[in-house]
Amino acid sequence: MKKIEVSLFFSMLLWLSTGISEDAIYTALFSNAAVGGYDPVTYFTQDSPAKGNQAYALEHEGATWYFISKENRRLFQSNPEKYAPQYGGYCAWAIAHDTTARGDPKQWTLYQGKLYLNYDAAIKKDWEQDKPRWIREADRNWPKVLQ
Repeated sequence: MKKIEVSLFFSMLLWLSTGISEDAIYTALFSNAAVGGYDPVTYFTQDSPAKGNQAYALEHEGATWYFISKENRRLFQSNPEKYAPQYGGYCAWAIAHDTTARGDPKQWTLYQGKLYLNYDAAIKKDWEQDKPRWIREADRNWPKVLQ
């Protein structure tokens, strides 16, 4: 039953997003914070997410990125492609299914040196069943999202 509900949910999202291009970086409706305000560098250096601090904010690709330290901000500035989540922080599983959904900074995976976010724990569980397949699909679909 859960798979049917998830399928219906994403079908509805697809229907609602048809013909609508998305911003390159996911931010919440009333916020301009990338990764929900979490420091993207901490996923790599601490192996867990940590909320960033306004004192170390940075504007990048139309979004505000927050960091826990000046050093993390510097690391990101020197190589944003390394630290930014794939698919602009949207749910990687949703992108693989040719739609968009928010990426939850607490539902994350580091895979082959890249950060992926998922919508929720159930979606993350499905994502983890076949990451290479979902990444291939998402890589193919991602350019269409930005059109």
